[in-house]
Amino acid sequence: GTGAVILSASDIKREGRVSRAHTQPSKRHTSLVTASQPHRATTSKIPRKRERDTEREEGTATQRLGSQQEGKRERMSNNGTNKPRKLVVVGGVAGGASCAARARRLDEQAEIVVFEKGHDPSFANCGMPYYLGGEIKDRSALNVQTEGSLKARLNLTVHCLTEVTKVNREAKTVSVKEYTTGKEYDEPYDDLVLSVGAAPFKPPIPGIERDGNISLRNLNDMDKIHDWINSTGGKRAVVAGAGFIGVEMAEQLKHRGMEVWLGEAMPQIMAPLDEEMAKLLHAELEAKGVHVFVDDGINSFVPPTDGAKGSDVNLKSGVTLHADVVILGLGVRPDTKLAAEAGLKLGARGGIIVDSEMRTETDPHVWAVGDAIEVLNPTFGDQWMVAMAGPANRQGRMAADNIMGQGRKYRGTYGTSVMRCFDLTCACTGVNERTVKARGVPYKAIHVYPKNHAGYYPGSKAIWLKLVFNPETGAIYGAQSVGADLVEKRIDVIATAMYGKLTVDDLAQLELCYAPPFGTAKDPVNYAGMVAQDIMEGLVDTCTWDQVPELLKRPDVAMVDVRTPKEVTGSGKVHASAVNIEIDALRGRVAEIPQGKTLLVHCGTGLRSYYACRILNQLGFKTINLCGGYEMWKVLGLTKLAAEMSAIDKQQG
Repeated sequence: GTGAVILSASDIKREGRVSRAHTQPSKRHTSLVTASQPHRATTSKIPRKRERDTEREEGTATQRLGSQQEGKRERMSNNGTNKPRKLVVVGGVAGGASCAARARRLDEQAEIVVFEKGHDPSFANCGMPYYLGGEIKDRSALNVQTEGSLKARLNLTVHCLTEVTKVNREAKTVSVKEYTTGKEYDEPYDDLVLSVGAAPFKPPIPGIERDGNISLRNLNDMDKIHDWINSTGGKRAVVAGAGFIGVEMAEQLKHRGMEVWLGEAMPQIMAPLDEEMAKLLHAELEAKGVHVFVDDGINSFVPPTDGAKGSDVNLKSGVTLHADVVILGLGVRPDTKLAAEAGLKLGARGGIIVDSEMRTETDPHVWAVGDAIEVLNPTFGDQWMVAMAGPANRQGRMAADNIMGQGRKYRGTYGTSVMRCFDLTCACTGVNERTVKARGVPYKAIHVYPKNHAGYYPGSKAIWLKLVFNPETGAIYGAQSVGADLVEKRIDVIATAMYGKLTVDDLAQLELCYAPPFGTAKDPVNYAGMVAQDIMEGLVDTCTWDQVPELLKRPDVAMVDVRTPKEVTGSGKVHASAVNIEIDALRGRVAEIPQGKTLLVHCGTGLRSYYACRILNQLGFKTINLCGGYEMWKVLGLTKLAAEMSAIDKQQG
């Protein structure tokens, strides 16, 4: 891996690293100055004192750099001895393998040993659902590295099917057991890295250990699922748990030709998303033939009544599902038994506590990375747990850098994620509205519904983009997006903005790529930033779909629908009392607008109603724009809110 350091102007001044290229005019510039001012010298003379000061600064900087390099050499040595440093890594895959590989690139002489209790030291676990669904044809493509390839290229000593059973911190050894031979021994270390990952969560549900109920953690689990379906001729699958893995597995098993039920005990699928965004995926799953049930947990797994292999899955609602295979995607828990028994400090969530260098708080010679650690949540400054391959890779690399004296700091994890769900993509970063609301901090949530690229260019499709931010400071809490194409691009931009501590004002001003096949002149990210700007500057007030029922209970609130009459006839109203005045006719029909009331204004997506709010505000009306408009209402209003709206209709006659 390679890296680049980017310094701001203030950083350059602070470090005294102003290069001559930045302080001297170019020859071309000098000649122009000379031509226009012939009586002046072509070069300026630096006073002798400034020359001495410059030399002193350069000398100090050179000494500082030399001392830093010497410090690195000292840290890379083995406590002053001539023996090579010995690094032991427990666990491979994303965190452990990247740590070991980076350590080798930094220190060719170090002895590096990796213990992995599974069959494979480095594999593409994120690709496993796609092999099971048949999109990835070649199983060997998932083996990123093997024991042999890691030895040949990086000179790593890798022991698979070998478990570290104990960390002996006083002796600086780990106790090891080989599964194939039964041999047990102690392995010494100078530095120890724990990359033990997270284990599938299995709640104490009766029958959960039945044959055919399989979690998906590694290639061995993947093979079990593949072989079980093939050997039983299974046609019916129940996926328990509707997070990332659950939704991906539901999609892939459907691609495989199976009848699929996707179940979730929580009120919605995909907990990282807010309810209305998750509902878009829910609808897509059902449109593609996946049976989705939410807010309904599992009571038990029992033998099938028809004598087939698999399980009958009894739900709390009383429904029984017949499954030839059950995929257990009920979440994960940090696999920290080894760390706890070694006396390493664990956090409130059960993860290993590390500092910003990935060093455990308890022992300076023990480091930890990946799904088993608690990391900084940069949005709020506290700790959380994020089980993802990308952060684990970077943490592994950083741990190796710091073991070898590079002195890098991990700045936290935003949880930036992406997933495909049939013809839709969903992506998110930061925290959702539900989390922000629970924190009790000031926030606003907005929805925009722009095109993924220029509307006049063939194939353009709308994307939903939700932004959650602080209306007092402009700080970005998080973002979510769902759409057919180019969704992840927008979330990546916002994630980068969050990492750089930019605000919604900066989002409005970002210069992003544009050509008709790829984007719009006002990119969806710019658009979201501009809407947030309008809110912060008091140009418009907004509400979200879930606030509508309470607003309409107030006698001082009236709804105005600025869609065309054709749209209203074709789709119906959000509320029966809504006054329909098309946006283009609004100025000439002001007399029809309810007087003395706060106007809850909506259109199809929130754009035309924003224009209407600006018109009405300047005519003396108080307005609230419904973010997302009727399209977002359609996603949820015809289900959860239908009963509430019906009750309001009756209440208001």
